[in-house]
Amino acid sequence: MATTRAAQQRARAKADYDAFLAVCPSRQLLDRISDKWVVLVLCALGGDAGPRPDAPRALRYSELARLLAGVSQKMLTQTLRSLERDGLLTRTVTPTVPVTVCYELTDLGLSLHRMTREIRYWAQDHMGEVLAHRDAHDAS
Repeated sequence: MATTRAAQQRARAKADYDAFLAVCPSRQLLDRISDKWVVLVLCALGGDAGPRPDAPRALRYSELARLLAGVSQKMLTQTLRSLERDGLLTRTVTPTVPVTVCYELTDLGLSLHRMTREIRYWAQDHMGEVLAHRDAHDAS
């Protein structure tokens, strides 16, 4: 009987987080991680900025702002706060003059970074093909 109950609990838990259901809370997380700034922040903190991937590292706010060309101060701040709230990164404040604030991926953030890195690579590798398809579609 306990096995049936455990199986029922697993089935319920699985149903509770079915992103295809309109009321599923995991949709909020999908919205968050599908944002371009989230992907780029995760890749930057994961050490993927630049031509050669490196090890994950802590970065100061100003370093992130320089790496993420085009991000506004407001958008970067909102993105970092939301990622910290979700447990994907940590924010460390060092009392120096001026104050130093660093951001670093948590283990949860690192696990998501591995996937977002592949999405970023795919986008960079296939952008030429996508542009050609867009041109062909627009010409017809």
